[in-house]
Amino acid sequence: MKKWSLKGKNAFVTGGTKGIGLEIVEEFLSLGAFVFIVARDENNLLNIIEKHKGDKIDGITCDVSVKEDRLKVVKLLLKKLDKLDILVNNAGSNIRKKANEYSEEEIKYLFELNYFSAVELCRGLLPLMKLSQKASIINISSIASILDDGTGFPYASSKAAVNQFTRSLASEWGKYNIRVNAILPWFIKTPLTEDYLSNNENYTKIVGRTPLNRIGMPDEVSSLAAYLAMDVSSYITGQSISVDGGLSGTVFGR
Repeated sequence: MKKWSLKGKNAFVTGGTKGIGLEIVEEFLSLGAFVFIVARDENNLLNIIEKHKGDKIDGITCDVSVKEDRLKVVKLLLKKLDKLDILVNNAGSNIRKKANEYSEEEIKYLFELNYFSAVELCRGLLPLMKLSQKASIINISSIASILDDGTGFPYASSKAAVNQFTRSLASEWGKYNIRVNAILPWFIKTPLTEDYLSNNENYTKIVGRTPLNRIGMPDEVSSLAAYLAMDVSSYITGQSISVDGGLSGTVFGR
């Protein structure tokens, strides 16, 4: 059906060359969107663009944890696009330590990347999203934002801030017909979780707490992102939606 499509839509995805971000990029491309991506690794970026040669894809190297880079990409997109229909704030990272082991620089870095990048990109690209007249912002948060999973307080706190930012922005920008939602994944098989899950004790613990008794896959997040990007989800905004195999719905696990 035509409504299950992203044809004619312009999308911008941060961290679009690995894991969940890459899966979202490929999902959007398959549904007919033009996708602009940014990532820190130039080789990965060029490889993804080359792989999808013939599709509507473009991108530049950008570290969204750096304010100057964020301003650079906003300035570029304001010139390049006539409108922005979909913004996916996906770029993020974590440093796993005990509370007293973090340096101030590490805490600030995680907030710059996980939270302030989303804030500045949303605010800077607002003019383009207004021109869409039905834009969708999708913030990739985490189950760690609502449950303590031992992942470290800076990551969890920065993602909790993303959730509240999502709610506040949805309320304020609804008048522009801009929808804002957050996706909260549990452990998904990505490069970010690979090292942690390679430890058999960690893997067994995570699976044992998950009612569906397995780790999630990137396409199980990208399919939700695609739905939230489509006009068929036009009455959904201000929501933080868990993709967690049932974890957040139980106290004791399976």
